[in-house]
Amino acid sequence: MGRPVTLFTGQWADLKFEEMARKTKEFGYDGIELACWGDHFEVDKALSDDKYCARKREFLDSLDLQCHAISAHLVGQAVLDRIDERHKAILPPHVWGDGDPAGVNHRAAEELKNTARAAQKFGISVVNGFTGSSIWHLNYSFPPVPPKMIDDGFKLLAERFHPILDVFEECGVKFALEVHPTEIAFDLYTAERALKALDYRESFGFNFDPSHLHWQGVDSVEFIRAFPDRIYHMHVKDAIVTLNGKSGILASHLNFGDPRRGWDFRSPGRGGVNFEEIIRALNQVGYKGPLSVEWEDMGMEREFGAREAARFVKQKDFVPSGRAFDAAFER
Repeated sequence: MGRPVTLFTGQWADLKFEEMARKTKEFGYDGIELACWGDHFEVDKALSDDKYCARKREFLDSLDLQCHAISAHLVGQAVLDRIDERHKAILPPHVWGDGDPAGVNHRAAEELKNTARAAQKFGISVVNGFTGSSIWHLNYSFPPVPPKMIDDGFKLLAERFHPILDVFEECGVKFALEVHPTEIAFDLYTAERALKALDYRESFGFNFDPSHLHWQGVDSVEFIRAFPDRIYHMHVKDAIVTLNGKSGILASHLNFGDPRRGWDFRSPGRGGVNFEEIIRALNQVGYKGPLSVEWEDMGMEREFGAREAARFVKQKDFVPSGRAFDAAFER
C-alpha cells in the first residue's frame, strides 16, 4: 500500500469544516490536511475547549478520514515579514490587533507557539507553515546589498524561531516550512542556510512542494536528495513555465490566471513537474508521510480538479521494491 493521499483545505476555507470533510471523502482522498483558518482548525478553540479536538477527530473518524498535519501558513508569514496592509487580510483579528508591525510580529510568533500546543492536543506531529522573510525585498541586489543585510535576515530567523521551536519540541511537534518565494528559504541554498541558522534543530524541517521550485528552475529531486531527513511533509502541486518571448519569470506584476504570465500553477499532472522522479526520490530517502494535494489552478473548476488530482496521485505513487529485480540470479 502506498502513502496516504490527502487534501489540503487552505484553498477551500470558504466551506465549513463538515462540508469540506465530506467533499474530501467524496473526492476519493484518504485524509485531510486542515488549514488553521476558516473553521477548519481553530487554534484558540482547540486550546480553550477541551472537547474541540475530540469532536473534530470523531467527525473525521466517522468519514474514515486520516489527518496527519495542520497548517499555519498565514500566521507564520507574519513572524518575519515586514508588516504592511496586505497582512490584515490574511491574519485573524487577534493577531493583527492595531496593526503595529512589531506587535503583529510578536503576536504571530505567540500564535505559532499556540499552534504547536493545539497540534499536540489534536494528536498531530507536524505543523506546516511559512516563516515570512525580512529580506525578501533584497532578492535582486540593486542597489547593491551588503552581505551583512542578508546575514541579519537569517539572524532574525534564529532570534524569533528558536523560542518557537522550544515550544514545538516541548509538544513533540515538528515545524515544516514550505520552501517558497517570500519565505526566508525559497530554494536549495537558502533552505540550507535556514537550517544552519537554526543549528539544524530536528524540530525544523520542510514541507516539500515542488511547484515553487519548478518555476524557479530548481530541480525538485536534488532538493529531496539534499535534505533526505528533513522532508516532514509533502504538498502535491504542479506548475508550468509559459515564457513566450514577451513574459518574464518574475510574472510582470500580473496575477495568477493571467495568460500573459511567464508561469502559473496547474492541477497535478497538467504542468511541468516530474512527479515520477519525485516519487522515486521520496522512496529512496524513505519518506512515508502523506502526499497532500494543494489544489490551485485558475483555469479549472476546483471540484473536477480535486477529484482528478486524487486519482492522479494514487496512480502515480508506488512503494519501493523490497528486492533487486535480478535477485533470482544471486548465488
